[in-house]
Amino acid sequence: MGILDWFKHRAGHFDTDRLSEEMVRWAVDKAVELTNPRLKLLPNLHKRLAPSVETTIRFLQGLVKSLPAVRRMSTGTWSADAALRAFFVSPSDMKDVLARADGLRTLFEKFPELEEAYLVLGMAFTEQRVFGLGLHGEMVQRDVAQLTVNFSDHKTRLCGPDEAVLRRVIGVEIFEYLISRALSEIGAERSERQELQANRSLIRARLRLLQQHGPGLGSMLGEAPADASQQARLEAELLDNERQLETMGGGEAVMEGELETLKSVLDKPQDYLSIEPRRIRLSSMNVVLDETNTDSGAEVDFAVIELKGAMPQRRAFVIGCLAQTELPPPKSMNYHDAMRYL
Repeated sequence: MGILDWFKHRAGHFDTDRLSEEMVRWAVDKAVELTNPRLKLLPNLHKRLAPSVETTIRFLQGLVKSLPAVRRMSTGTWSADAALRAFFVSPSDMKDVLARADGLRTLFEKFPELEEAYLVLGMAFTEQRVFGLGLHGEMVQRDVAQLTVNFSDHKTRLCGPDEAVLRRVIGVEIFEYLISRALSEIGAERSERQELQANRSLIRARLRLLQQHGPGLGSMLGEAPADASQQARLEAELLDNERQLETMGGGEAVMEGELETLKSVLDKPQDYLSIEPRRIRLSSMNVVLDETNTDSGAEVDFAVIELKGAMPQRRAFVIGCLAQTELPPPKSMNYHDAMRYL
């Protein structure tokens, strides 16, 4: 399968404008395939999962439409583009990032007739309160409270032959991320079940030993039997453990629980991630300028994606368009420098 065929196969089922039965069926099948293919054995699976999938698809369609406009990327226009100056320290910094865009290079090598391609430029985004110099009228003041922004850790893993395909790929990526969150929650439930089962075996073993006049070597050494209160406590622990396992169920009950977890994630995708369009006015030093500040500045547009949960992440990104002639060659390894660290 060629790379363009791969893009069409992966993203072709996701339509950013309408909701079709074909798309819902593909999404249901994809969710089941990634979560647990045995869920197909449950009765009326498609009918039960489809409403949750539709909720997520509409959520994704809204996100994709809110993505920032395409920004043309060129090291030659760095000095004239306020956004590129904010994202990259220098044209050489931008060149180094693009030199590592292996997916984009593969796309151009596979299809040399493509004059340009589209990519997602992801960046770590931090805001920091600092004190610096500022103007008050014509007077320079020291220790003025300022908010600065910094963009770093640039990544260019997602790319596509045109904007429409790339936006659909982004939608599929987010859908697969939501499935991974559901799978993570299901995995936690599976671990809990395994822990309960192991704990049950341990309690039964201890209870059996206690009933045989003491733990371990106790019965052989002729130690007195354990008192009734200790046996009663272990029996109560065992009963409680088995009640918890019964609540979790087994076989079809386990799959029903996994389906409910999957549905709960897809019913509320906004609880797991958000994308916020941002427009800020920045000085040449990446200081945020509010509406009352008369310093020279420029508007910079980007978006911030926030992944919520136990391990939250927050990154900025833009959609870029890069001409094939603007893609730098890959950086060659400097073996002399590498040997210094061996």
